[in-house]
Amino acid sequence: MLLVYTHKITPRLKFSFKHICTRILGVPVAFTSKIEEFIAHDSLKMSYTKQPLGDEVFVRSHDLLFEQGLSDIDLNVQQWENTKCFFFNGDKSAMPYDIFAAAFYLLSRYEEYLPHVKDEFGRYVATESLAYKYQFLNQPVVDIWAYKFKRVLQTHYPEFEFPERSYRIKPIIDVPSPYNFKLKGLMRTFGGTIKDLLGLKLKKIYYKFMVLFGVKRDPYDTFKYIINRQKNTKFKFYFFFLIGDYSTYDKGVSVHRKDYVSLIKSMADYSKVGLKVSYFAIEDANILKTEKQRMEGIINTSLAQSRNSFSKLNLPEFYRNLIELEVQDDYTMGYVNHLGFRAGTCTPFFFYDLDYEIQTPLKVNPYHVIDSALLKYNSLLDKKETLQSLINEVKYVNGEFIPVFHNYTLSGLGRWKDFKELFNIILDSADD
Repeated sequence: MLLVYTHKITPRLKFSFKHICTRILGVPVAFTSKIEEFIAHDSLKMSYTKQPLGDEVFVRSHDLLFEQGLSDIDLNVQQWENTKCFFFNGDKSAMPYDIFAAAFYLLSRYEEYLPHVKDEFGRYVATESLAYKYQFLNQPVVDIWAYKFKRVLQTHYPEFEFPERSYRIKPIIDVPSPYNFKLKGLMRTFGGTIKDLLGLKLKKIYYKFMVLFGVKRDPYDTFKYIINRQKNTKFKFYFFFLIGDYSTYDKGVSVHRKDYVSLIKSMADYSKVGLKVSYFAIEDANILKTEKQRMEGIINTSLAQSRNSFSKLNLPEFYRNLIELEVQDDYTMGYVNHLGFRAGTCTPFFFYDLDYEIQTPLKVNPYHVIDSALLKYNSLLDKKETLQSLINEVKYVNGEFIPVFHNYTLSGLGRWKDFKELFNIILDSADD
């Protein structure tokens, strides 16, 4: 166990240290403000305050972990060996930056509570973030800092054996609509056909009726392929099905269709199944509750995980709604137009509510790549190289790589022509 001496034990301090020391490095951590207790401890220990007590491992503390609420923080991001960091803390410290305060800033999503420009869907965008502006969005910096801290501890405690964690993947299959043509109902099918006729999309009309008459497979129906890949991979896939009502934003299949319910149940036999929260449920707790109950009625168990339509995330309100409904895990933390690490980490963490200054029981599982973000790379080679670079960053710190692919992405049609190959690169990365 690592014992940390500090002048004041706060919820922020506990949150940051436990993420770095326990969740990333696998070392339990405890805290004390009593010098006698600190001196008596005969294993790993360090001080986190303004001045060292003696010759112990000392990291000079920034004020952030001892404050409450939001303030205008002066952030001076600098190059630090192979990465970037901020909160420089001088020469006396065992580390030149207060990584615990910096980690808290990124993990709490402090910057998302500050004034910022949103996109047309009301989302926080990558270009507003510190990581994008200072070009470290492509690195899990919090995990990198944790391993730098580990090296400091190893220097002082060479006899201590640190547990080793291993690289793992958690593939997400997002299902806004299970089928392109099937189960859409007479009016939607008729309306879509008229629209296609007016647009002279004769090939699409032909394909649609081949599907409807059972001659061809629906292009979005990639579930057999996905389950076959799941059977050959040691890591569970996570499916998120949209079961909200038809709306301007969500145009899925009605949850009252028996075939759709059967599909969800069959996926739950092989993989984890969660709720894809509809656009309006993100804003409305009552709609969210209804959708949660619908999903629990289908899977016959408590809903454990969710992910939002359009990756829209309103902090802190939406996370509070999930906590109220006792949802355990969320998979919305990421960017739809950029690859990288929105919260600066590739290790799941608990949501910290900055308004109430508490660590909540909701686990945030940040995703690092979504298929739509790969479309901006023109060639397959560029897509592969970018994806592999991101995988390598996560492997470097033995983290958890979370990609988001849609069921239609794996159809191989049109702009998704090479995405099966990209998906397989991710699955194969766990076997290297």
